[in-house]
Amino acid sequence: MIDQMKRACAIAKKDIRIYYLMGPVIIFGILAPTFLFLAFMIGRDLPVDFLIAGLLGMTIFFTSTSVAPVITPTETQTKNLERLAAAPVHITTILFGDVLASVLFGVGISFIPLLIGLAIGVTIAHPFILVTGIVLAAFCFSAMGLIFSSTPTSATSVVMMMSSMIKFPLVFISGIFIPVGELPLWARVLASLSPLTYITDLCRYSFRSANYYPILVDVTALVIFLVIFMTVAIKLHGRSLPKRL
Repeated sequence: MIDQMKRACAIAKKDIRIYYLMGPVIIFGILAPTFLFLAFMIGRDLPVDFLIAGLLGMTIFFTSTSVAPVITPTETQTKNLERLAAAPVHITTILFGDVLASVLFGVGISFIPLLIGLAIGVTIAHPFILVTGIVLAAFCFSAMGLIFSSTPTSATSVVMMMSSMIKFPLVFISGIFIPVGELPLWARVLASLSPLTYITDLCRYSFRSANYYPILVDVTALVIFLVIFMTVAIKLHGRSLPKRL
């Protein structure tokens, strides 16, 4: 077990060196959510804590789901995946290494909106809950990114296009721009199916803004989504790996 963890950390270190500065990661992980948020914020008189909580949730979501979809297609194309498959490394170890790289990227970039919020006067009333939520959400969204990359293709553009078709709709139904409590019933039902809803709710609670769900519900939902995403990702990658080699 310890040996496999060391190998997962080595894979994560390799991913960090190779993939953090790739174009798709920068565009879909940082620039896209930034411009989307600015387009929403400009010209609207909204509470600062509401805005920062939404920006933080969206940043974690986009950054944590931008690395994993790039790794597997690129390594299929460069034949690095064949070398990993030939090594004494279980597929779960490979995927966990990819998740660790995504989590570190998501958590690291999330400090930017957090520092912006502190600079403009946002108060963090519950720092432990906020940090727990950020880390848990980063794992959850990174596991979601693994599902996107399970398609047996070497074209990164195909995977990023498919992931964008899912990620952008989730942003608009997850209470980032409109509080969940102000949505109609059918929209609240859809919001409850999105993991982004729960980290945004946790962020708002941590910033003393109005949150919709009890904290225990938010944390439990993120854990459930993480388990589901990771289980599905392992099964899908197990099926698609022979097609990539």
